[in-house]
Amino acid sequence: MPNIKSAKKRVKVAATKTLQNQMFKSSLKTSIKNFDSAVSENANVDDAYRNAVKKLDKAVAKGIMHKNTAARRKSQITLKANAVKA
Repeated sequence: MPNIKSAKKRVKVAATKTLQNQMFKSSLKTSIKNFDSAVSENANVDDAYRNAVKKLDKAVAKGIMHKNTAARRKSQITLKANAVKA
C-alpha cells in the first residue's frame, strides 16, 4: 500500500477510471449485441447501427479502444447492415 498522499490518490483515481472504462465497455458490448439481434430479427437495424457506431466512436475518443479496432468493428457491422438491406 502506498504511504505518500499523492500515491494514495493515484490508486483511488485508477480504481475509479477502471470502473468507468468497464462500464463503458459493457454498454458498448450491449449495443453491439442489440445490433446483432436487430439484424437477426430484421427490425430497427438503422437505429441499432447508428447507436453501435456512435458507441464505437466514443470509445476511440475516450481512449478505451484503438482506432483500428473500432474501424474494423464498424466495417463488420456495416457489412451486416448492408446485407440486411439488400
